[in-house]
Amino acid sequence: MISSLTAENIAVTRGQRLLFGDLSFRLQSGRALVVEGVNGVGKTSLLKLIAGFLELAQGRIALASATREISDGEERGRHVAFLGHQDALKPQMTAEEQLTFFARLYGQNGDIAGALAQVGLARQAGLSCRYLSAGQKKRLGLARLLLSGRSLWLLDEPLAALDTDGRALALDLMRFHCANGGMVIAATHDPLPLGGESLKL
Repeated sequence: MISSLTAENIAVTRGQRLLFGDLSFRLQSGRALVVEGVNGVGKTSLLKLIAGFLELAQGRIALASATREISDGEERGRHVAFLGHQDALKPQMTAEEQLTFFARLYGQNGDIAGALAQVGLARQAGLSCRYLSAGQKKRLGLARLLLSGRSLWLLDEPLAALDTDGRALALDLMRFHCANGGMVIAATHDPLPLGGESLKL
């Protein structure tokens, strides 16, 4: 279990343009961090930095467990579940097949049917992903988080495309994850009443 995330004096450039620099923050297990800012300021890039998808221009990002510190981006990514703008779904696969694939990718043997039921997609288990609505695809992404077994959830606009019930579900899942010792970092334009901290880029 990861106990904390520390970012020290980090910076990122995209297309030879500095998005942000000298950014530092710390997040403890059981807590959420909401990242706010205008379009193009670097919210998504920050999530990708933490996940190890992008190289740091400067600074350091490290996860800490009870026994060691993890600063290598690739190794850090093994503790991260990332939910971005792209749904990462193959249209020809059913919802159940897609979750089975992701569970194996994460090295987990989770309850696929239970995860689908929890996000309100039990009836769509055998439906090809091409027939799912945008909101249903986001719910399937939430089910993927549940099956990931990862301590740190990185969420890019987690409420986008969801209806009122879906938004309440997403917030409940984030709160439950934190209550069980996980961490959530969410980049959003929408209010996220998670009782955590906020970071303005």
